[in-house]
Amino acid sequence: MKLIYSFLIALFAFLGANANVTMPGIFGNDMVLQRNKPIPVWGWAKANETIVVSLNTQKKTVKADRKGNWMVKLSPENAGGPFSLTIQANNTITFSNVLIGEVWICSGQSNMEWPLSASNNANQEISNANYPQIRHITVTKAVSSMPQKDIKGGSWEVAEPRNAGKFSAVAYFFARKLYQELKVPIGLINTSWGGTHIETWTSREAFQGSEEFKSMIASMPSLNMDSLARIKSATLAKDISALTLGPNEYPSLLYNAMLYPLIPFAIQGAIWYQGESNAGRAWQYRQSFPLMINDWRKQWKQGDFPFYFVQLASFDAGGSSDKQSGYRWAELREAQTLTLSLPNTGMAVTSDVGEVKDIHPRNKQDVGLRLALAALSGTYKKNTVGSGPMYQSMKTEGNKVTISFTNIGSGLMTKDKYGYLKGFEISGADQKYCYAKAYLQGNKVIVYADDVTAPIAVRFGWFDDLSDNNLYNTEGLPTVPFRTDNWERVTVSEKFKIQ
Repeated sequence: MKLIYSFLIALFAFLGANANVTMPGIFGNDMVLQRNKPIPVWGWAKANETIVVSLNTQKKTVKADRKGNWMVKLSPENAGGPFSLTIQANNTITFSNVLIGEVWICSGQSNMEWPLSASNNANQEISNANYPQIRHITVTKAVSSMPQKDIKGGSWEVAEPRNAGKFSAVAYFFARKLYQELKVPIGLINTSWGGTHIETWTSREAFQGSEEFKSMIASMPSLNMDSLARIKSATLAKDISALTLGPNEYPSLLYNAMLYPLIPFAIQGAIWYQGESNAGRAWQYRQSFPLMINDWRKQWKQGDFPFYFVQLASFDAGGSSDKQSGYRWAELREAQTLTLSLPNTGMAVTSDVGEVKDIHPRNKQDVGLRLALAALSGTYKKNTVGSGPMYQSMKTEGNKVTISFTNIGSGLMTKDKYGYLKGFEISGADQKYCYAKAYLQGNKVIVYADDVTAPIAVRFGWFDDLSDNNLYNTEGLPTVPFRTDNWERVTVSEKFKIQ
């Protein structure tokens, strides 16, 4: 009898503990909630339990469904704080020091993950990181074959010297500029993983609806425990993580584990720094990148939220040096430029901040700044120039080509002390490019080469390494690389495949 009695006590204690209301890991002390939009708050409790959610002067009540899921949408709040967010049910959870402001998803591969502590002038930047209204959370790395209800871990931290070194450097410099201009709290959700390709950040549902990818996703094996054990030649484990599934091993793995659990946390938008791992499939990136952006927007159900991204920096990728056969990083940059056709997008050009022999530029200050300029211009409607010059049109007269640009700001300029423009090439009907001479004429560029008497095409910055590029607007933003031809490129036949 004593044994039975002890068992019943333990059972009731277990059931009682599991009846407690619990919250997703994205909620926490020191967090930032999105201003001027409905604020979804959700979690889990016992079936049919009543939950009361309080924030500032608001108090709303919701009832959990039969599975214990619940969600309430608080009314939009103005920027401010600190407040407490309280969730009351069988137990009470209180999140303190909560601010209301601007929340941004910060995602991609290693150049987004790159910490402030490893960036240029790190010691001084960390010492000066006294911005109590900037907050940052790093989502713990995880993979999953199925969408997860919660992240593996992560905690919100205040931008101060003891914490800032761990922050994403790009995200921090982006936030710092926004805060300086907007004077409202900024929240950064850093969900990134070095070396990852875009397909792992895209949902299975998106692939199934894509003509380009639906046959690929249809060939994907079922990733239940038995099949994973066979695929990995591993012993059947208690959970998938025990099988050490890599983030790029199958599509959607990081979407499932590191993005889906964040939905529907209210956000202003996203910043993205990725593409290096997709350069070999640059032509297909023309479809995979817009597909991912549209997928995130569809899943979040917040409309076409702002999406700003970094164009690949200058880097000697070690590929072909034959200008006629092309450059994969140049093709990837072109795919990124074409993605600007999506509404509410913007691009930070970083051709002048790369390091020729290092895929990780340490100058994250200019990267974050340029993303912020794009957001200040596009999202916050500030009177600022948000991007550099973009190719508009060409006109041929004899052996010279006149190039016109948009986004010239206050005008075009070169940083070359002699006024020489570099990075231009020109081609005739033989489709063989040669280096070109170029000079400014007002706010247009004149391009020619003595050996090309009847030019039909011009390109600028069509290399992996863009160290020569030196055309800017007077606001100091570099020109977007471009080509005027539509000739086939080297990555056209390269497709994403499940191994």
